[in-house]
Amino acid sequence: MADLSKKVIITCAVTGGIHTPTMSDALPYKPEDIARQSIEAAEAGASILHLHARDPNDGRPTPDPAVFMQFLPRIKQSTDAVINVTTGGGLNMTVEQRLAAPLVAKPEMCSLNMGSMNFGIYPLADRYSSWKHDWEEPYLRGTDDFIFRNTFRDIERILKLLGEEHGTKFEHECYDVGHLYNLAHFVDRGLVKPPFFVQLIFGILGGIGPEMENLMFMKQKADKLFGDDYRWSVLAAGRFQMPFATQAAMLGGSVRVGLEDSLYIGRGKLASSNAEQVRKIRTILTELGHDIATPAEARAMLGLKGGDRVGF
Repeated sequence: MADLSKKVIITCAVTGGIHTPTMSDALPYKPEDIARQSIEAAEAGASILHLHARDPNDGRPTPDPAVFMQFLPRIKQSTDAVINVTTGGGLNMTVEQRLAAPLVAKPEMCSLNMGSMNFGIYPLADRYSSWKHDWEEPYLRGTDDFIFRNTFRDIERILKLLGEEHGTKFEHECYDVGHLYNLAHFVDRGLVKPPFFVQLIFGILGGIGPEMENLMFMKQKADKLFGDDYRWSVLAAGRFQMPFATQAAMLGGSVRVGLEDSLYIGRGKLASSNAEQVRKIRTILTELGHDIATPAEARAMLGLKGGDRVGF
């Protein structure tokens, strides 16, 4: 495993539940577009695909397993990438709704948010004066009074239902330093077993800010809490996406890009696809001398159950 320890895993978060169709024509929300962009991202070098579903008619986030099943099998048939299904869903979904698709899909990986938090994306609404769909503006503006719920009971339930019963492992999403301690609590209780995958997240209003010293601080805390038991990755919102990913890899971590996290490929320039972002970060990392993990290597690094043991 010594050689694998230096490999960089590229995760691509293809559509998410934050950005809305008005913001970018490239944001995929129809199942065929989510499938196509996922496959292209995998071909560009992403070993893990982090996936949400959206209503095919208007792009609003949906927890409907039937919509997920319109793209999950196609992606699996067309690529060897690890498929990672959200348990975060979209704003205002109940935990039951957020779990509906993962419990059907039984994927190799799911995202798992490690604490409740204010999750403010309402400032985005001020950038637009007209909207493609009537749900978009109130969806964004309502987040000034929104708590993203992830209680200890919720987290334990997800760990047991998906982890213990289906062998799913997790992208443990940590938006602040307290979330690392929440994760340590579950590690201490034996509900999270190594090797586990920690996603350090910067730049969401309500979470830790996008300053490089915060990246160093979060990494140092994770090292203190978890030692050699974990792998780690970084995502940063918006314009911080590429600089933080690059810094993470230079510190020995992995990276996440994708239109869920940023709609841009450069200053003021919208990305044309998820694959464009994957190609950019892969080029940067390769030029810096890093080796990119294949899906098979990512599975070995994270101790995943394999794509033959999923529910789709």
